[in-house]
Amino acid sequence: MPQADLRALAPDPVLRPDGLPALDDWSLDPAVRHLNHGSFGAVPSATGTWQQALREEAERDPVAWFRHLPARVAQARCAIADWLHAPREATALAPNASAGVTAVLSSLTLRAGERIVVTDHAYGAVDMAVRRHAARAGAQVDTVHIPLAADAEQCAALMRAAVDSHDRTALVVVDHITSATARLMPVQQIAADCRERGIALLIDGAHAPGMLAEPLSGLQGTYWVGNLHKWPCAPRGTAALVAQPADPADRQRLFPPIDSWGAPNDYPQRFDQQGTLDLSAWLAAPHALDFVEDRYGWDAARTHISTLADYAQQYVAERWGVSLDGLPPEPAPAMRLVPLPDSIAADEAAAHALQHAIADRHACATSVTTWRGRGFLRLSAHLYNTPADYQDFADRCDVLHI
Repeated sequence: MPQADLRALAPDPVLRPDGLPALDDWSLDPAVRHLNHGSFGAVPSATGTWQQALREEAERDPVAWFRHLPARVAQARCAIADWLHAPREATALAPNASAGVTAVLSSLTLRAGERIVVTDHAYGAVDMAVRRHAARAGAQVDTVHIPLAADAEQCAALMRAAVDSHDRTALVVVDHITSATARLMPVQQIAADCRERGIALLIDGAHAPGMLAEPLSGLQGTYWVGNLHKWPCAPRGTAALVAQPADPADRQRLFPPIDSWGAPNDYPQRFDQQGTLDLSAWLAAPHALDFVEDRYGWDAARTHISTLADYAQQYVAERWGVSLDGLPPEPAPAMRLVPLPDSIAADEAAAHALQHAIADRHACATSVTTWRGRGFLRLSAHLYNTPADYQDFADRCDVLHI
C-alpha cells in the first residue's frame, strides 16, 4: 500500500480532556520517541507526584510510617486484586514478576528425576531461575520448540505432547505474553490440560495486566505473576502474584523473597511486610490504575493501543520493505514484531547494540529482540503514543544504515 494511503489509515492521537496531547500526562521526555513501553513502562506525572508525597510522609515520621505500612499495603493489594478480577485471598504483591516466579519456585518440592517443561519463548531471567531451582533438586528442564507461526491450537498441542511424553512432569512454566516474540500464548487451554493431569502450572504474565481486560480468566489451578509497571503504568517495583493452586492450602507454602516480621502471617498477608524497603510504589499503584480509568477509560485505552500497534507494524514494515509473513497469528494486543533482515540482531549482543545505536543516533527508545538467530524490532503502543511517533521513526531510521 502506498505510504500516503497508509498514513490516511492512522488512528487519531489520544488527547487529554483539555485537548492537549496525552503525552503531557506522562513524565516522559518529549524529545524522545518512546516506542518501548513494554520494557519499563511509564508513570503518569500525577502518580509520580502522589508517590513522592508518600515518600515525604515516610521521611517526616519513619516510625509511624512503618507502623501503619502493612495495613496500607493490604489496602492497596486488595484494590489491585479487584482491578485484576483476581481473588483477594489469592493475591500478593511482589517487586516484579521475576520475584514472584522465584517465590513460586521456592515453594515447590522438586525431586531428583522430576521434570519441568518450558518453551523456547521463555523470558531469559525466568528460564535461568527455573534451571537454577531444577539443578538444586536434581530435576531436569525440557524446552519445547513453539514455531513462530504456530497458532493457539498448535501451541497447546505441542505443550500437551511434551507433558505427556514423560511420566514425571512436575511443573510447566509458560509465558502469558512472550517478551522476545510478542505473542499471546493459549494459557487457558494449557491450564486446562495441566489441571486434567494434576500438574502445577506457573504462568509468567509479566506483560498481561492492562493489556488484557481479565488476565486471570480461565486460569484456576495455576500460579500467575504479572507486572504492574508495564501497561498499567504503576511505579516500577510493583507486581502481583496470584496463587490459585488445585489445593488452596498450597498457598501457605509461598513466602516473599525477604523474610520479615510478617513471616508468621498467612498468605498473602506475609507478603505485606518487606523490612525497610520503599513500598511507596505499591501504595501508588492503585492511583495509576484509577488515573487511566478516570482520564481515558481502560476499555477505550485497550482498543486504541491495539489499533495503534497494528498501524505501527504495518507502517514500519511497509516503509522498510519488510514482509510480515510467518509472524505469530495471535500477537500481543499492544506489541507487534517487525522482522529484521537476516544477520541483523542475530544474537542478544547484536540486538542490544542495534537498540543502543538507534537510541543514540535518532533519540528513539525501541526494543530490538532476538529469537533463535532471528532479529526483530518489537514495537509497543500506549496512550501517549501517536502515529507520528512511528512514522517519524520509520522515515528517518533505516535499520540497514542506522
